[in-house]
Amino acid sequence: MKSVALKAYPRSQVQRAEVKKLRASGRVPATIYGRQAGPQNLELNSKEFADLLNHAASENVLVDLTVDNDARAKRLALVQEIQHHPLDGKVLHVDFHEVAENEKVTVQVPVETSGEAAGVKTGGGTLEHILFKLKIRSLPKDLPEQIILDVTALEIGKSIHVGDIQAPSGVEILGDKHLTVVAVSAPRAEEEVAGAAAATAAGDVEMTKEKKDEAGGAPAAKGDAKAAAGDKKADAKPEAKAEKKK
Repeated sequence: MKSVALKAYPRSQVQRAEVKKLRASGRVPATIYGRQAGPQNLELNSKEFADLLNHAASENVLVDLTVDNDARAKRLALVQEIQHHPLDGKVLHVDFHEVAENEKVTVQVPVETSGEAAGVKTGGGTLEHILFKLKIRSLPKDLPEQIILDVTALEIGKSIHVGDIQAPSGVEILGDKHLTVVAVSAPRAEEEVAGAAAATAAGDVEMTKEKKDEAGGAPAAKGDAKAAAGDKKADAKPEAKAEKKK
């Protein structure tokens, strides 16, 4: 991955109200972490950072960070996390991870597909994208912004697993090799569609029968008959007592 130059400035505003004013002035709060130095609060020009993201294939960006009035000329860093506003998508905060050129790093990279799967094009199947990110390890210069899978030859019932992916030079793909990344599923069989229709029809008939029973008066249940018999016995008891007195 080629590094991109980015200018940053030290930041003293840390309170919520102060950070809100900072964003309103066209700045983005940021923080850089690393083993060579402690965390440092920074701020970026929001337009410059937005332009940087617009020209990148993903949010995995390697930057040559120049911090104003910093003793070090440049700091190589990865964009580790970006917080976006949930409604308008604007960048709210950026975390950088300082790295060394000769030290391997582990990151998550997005997985994209290219081409139209044969099972979709000719067989009416559906392409299912199951795993959207892969964990990889490499030197910063070898990091890919994303991994693209060609699914053109994928037939119905076939899939691509983590272990099937050819990693770019200098890159190691981590994780369970048996995990499915993309697959082509078969279209629904006609029998399944017919079975679903039959089940729906049967449900309609049952509902119609219940409505008829309600309208015509259903036969009394056993519990109701016993209750009625009990009522008759209760009514008869006072009359029997009256006969004895006579």
